[in-house]
Amino acid sequence: MVIQTMWKDRLDFADLAGARGEAIFSRIKQLHAMGCGLLRFAAPDLAAAEIVGSLAAQVSMPVVADVHFDYKIALRCLDFPVAKIRINPGNIGKRENLEKVLAKAASKGRPVRIGVNGGSLPQDLRRSVEEGRLDRGGALAAAAERELAVCRELGFSAAIVSMKASSIADTIKANRLLADRTGAPLHIGVTEAGPLIAGVVRNTVALHALLEAGIGDTIRVSLSDTMENEVIAGREILGAAADSAGAVRDGVAIISCPRCGRNGFDTHGFTERWLDYLYTIPKKCTVAIMGCAVNGPEEARHADLGITGLGNKVVLFRHGIVIKTVEAAGADNAFREELEKL
Repeated sequence: MVIQTMWKDRLDFADLAGARGEAIFSRIKQLHAMGCGLLRFAAPDLAAAEIVGSLAAQVSMPVVADVHFDYKIALRCLDFPVAKIRINPGNIGKRENLEKVLAKAASKGRPVRIGVNGGSLPQDLRRSVEEGRLDRGGALAAAAERELAVCRELGFSAAIVSMKASSIADTIKANRLLADRTGAPLHIGVTEAGPLIAGVVRNTVALHALLEAGIGDTIRVSLSDTMENEVIAGREILGAAADSAGAVRDGVAIISCPRCGRNGFDTHGFTERWLDYLYTIPKKCTVAIMGCAVNGPEEARHADLGITGLGNKVVLFRHGIVIKTVEAAGADNAFREELEKL
């Protein structure tokens, strides 16, 4: 299962040079290390296509160009080493425009993501929804089937489909229907899901239902928040799905207590400082960040590495055994030293 996120801002060529460029490339590298397998960029015009294409040639992260309305933008993006093109046939214009994009993608050996959403449903399907003859989930699946039929007619087999809605029920139904009717790979997620907490909850409910049914090949947890939190949420949803199925989750599992009046350690601040880095650890392990002796070595005995407050000190432990006691000011350095030993 591949986790995807999308760059939040428009770029220009000046952003790819000097200190700004270094910061952008460093952030992309960090996202990749955290578990992001695809990074999507909007390409709203030909100028943006040049920038996205240039960036794709400079990073190891697979880059997806997201194109709407103008098929010529998609054609230009395919001149660069982008890993995939995302188009919405509902707003790309005439069928011949789609045919040109698919033909060039085939010649370059690139997949195309067919994106379908409620705002770009064909008029007849939209009327069916408005008149109550079809629900929105069914309409999304029907629209996707039409586009897949075009791909089959043209002999294009490298299509992946996304059917996203802001409704959990519509998202689940559309993907279940298409999974039952076709063997097309699916990119899953709830679109416009909201800010961090609301968005994570809505995506978790929808994605867990689909993952439990074996549906989905790539995912994005769309949030009105950072790309890093989208990747973390995606990893945690996949990890929770694995846990609930009795499987072993990949990568790091972070457990931390909510903190209370017993706390002898600022778990919130410490977790915030270390969160992104912890998700770059490639090893399967459990890290515990606890606030006091109650939730410390004993309750987190299963952790490969843990840290907790104990009076005015900070204690580090492995599998319930204390390995180091330091002053609170030295907690970060001591934690880093032990992390490097994992």
